[in-house]
Amino acid sequence: MIRVILPLELQRLAAAEREVRLDVAGAVTQRTVLDALEARHPVLRGTIRDPVTKRRRPFLRFFACGDDLSLEESDAPLPEAVARGTEPLRIVAAIAGG
Repeated sequence: MIRVILPLELQRLAAAEREVRLDVAGAVTQRTVLDALEARHPVLRGTIRDPVTKRRRPFLRFFACGDDLSLEESDAPLPEAVARGTEPLRIVAAIAGG
């Protein structure tokens, strides 16, 4: 069971809880987790990643196990703790300011 933490805006859009639990078959990567998330909450299609290129939207970041995974390849394996479900994959809305 993969755990995903959503930012408030996406929680409201999807009418979901803060933490979404997903079953992911096969390799646990950003792509497979986001595919499962979009399959469960179709309203999120196109909000987290571009629907054509499948690239992350500029103002969203991905974090897991204290690391920023935003620039990792989408097919790179996520940390083992995420794959086991002991740590969540966090989707964080970027904050601008200075």
